[in-house]
Amino acid sequence: MEARTRPITRFRIGSDDMRFGDLEFAGGLEINASSRHFGALSGFRFVEGQGRFVGVTDTGFWVDGTLVRDADGKPAAIGELAMTAIAGRGGAPITGKWQADAEGIAAHNGGFWISFEREHRIARYETDGGERRWQAAAPPPVPLHELRRNRGFEGIAIGTKASALTGALVGVTENSLDADGNVMAFVRPATGEPFEFSVTKRDDFYVTDVDFMPDGDLILLERRFNVRDGVAMRLRRIDDAEITSRATIDGEILLEADMRFQIDNMEGLSITEDDDGVARLTIVSDDNHSILQRSLLIEFRYLTPPADALGG
Repeated sequence: MEARTRPITRFRIGSDDMRFGDLEFAGGLEINASSRHFGALSGFRFVEGQGRFVGVTDTGFWVDGTLVRDADGKPAAIGELAMTAIAGRGGAPITGKWQADAEGIAAHNGGFWISFEREHRIARYETDGGERRWQAAAPPPVPLHELRRNRGFEGIAIGTKASALTGALVGVTENSLDADGNVMAFVRPATGEPFEFSVTKRDDFYVTDVDFMPDGDLILLERRFNVRDGVAMRLRRIDDAEITSRATIDGEILLEADMRFQIDNMEGLSITEDDDGVARLTIVSDDNHSILQRSLLIEFRYLTPPADALGG
C-alpha cells in the first residue's frame, strides 16, 4: 500500500523547544495510507537498524515497512508499507477480536513474540521463506484469572546484552493490578524459572508498551485518557537491576505530555542506538480507525548527562 506522510517538526504545539528534560525531540511523521486496513498500530519494533520495522495491530495484522530518513537522520517518509494477516496454529488468519487482539511485539533471533489480550497468550513466530509461521503459544506465567480482559500484556520486550535480564522475555500488563493495586508483570528468563514482579501504579496512566535501553534499563510507555483532559502520554525509566521476583518497582518519569503536544493514543515503543551511542526512542500511535485520531510516529534522543557530570 502507498503511505502518505506529513512531517512533524515541533513536539510542543506553537513552541520551538526541542529539549524536554533529558529527551531531545528528533522529528516525526503523521501517516496515512491508501488502504482502509491501515491503522490500529499497537506494537512496533525496528528489525534492521533504524529503517526496516515490523509492527502488529489490535485487529490482527502484521505491518511491515521502512522508515526513510533525511540526511540528518530525521523521519522523512514511509516506504515499502504492507499489511499481512497474523496466522494461527494451522496457518489460517486469526479472526475475531477476541483472538486477534495483538498488543505487543518483541523481536529476537530472527523471530518474534506477540502478546495478545482478551484471550491472554504470548505466541512465538519464526520466519520461513519470507513468511511468519506460528510456532507455539502459551499463557503468560501469571494466574490468568487475575488478568483483566482488556488490560493484559500490552508490552513485551527482550532484555538487551547489557541488562541484568539479558535474553529474558519481560511483559508488563496495561492495567491488571495485584493485591496491592500495582501493575502486574513477569520475567521469563533465558534459563531458569519465570517469576512475577509489579510496577508501582502512578496516577491514572496505563502501560501501553515497554522496551529496553542499550544500557539495560527498561522504559515504560504509558497513556492516560479522560473526557476532561483528553489524551496524555508518559515515559518512565525502570532500573533493570531492581526487577526481581515479587519486587514492586517504580521509576523516574522522563516525560509527560498532553494535548498541547503532538501526541495521540501512543501505544508502540522501539528503542535503538544512534551511531554516536545515544539511545533513540521511536513511539507510534494507534488511531483506532477513527477519523478523530491520527497515526503518528515521533522520535526522541535520550541525552543523558555524561558520567563526569554526575560525579562518576
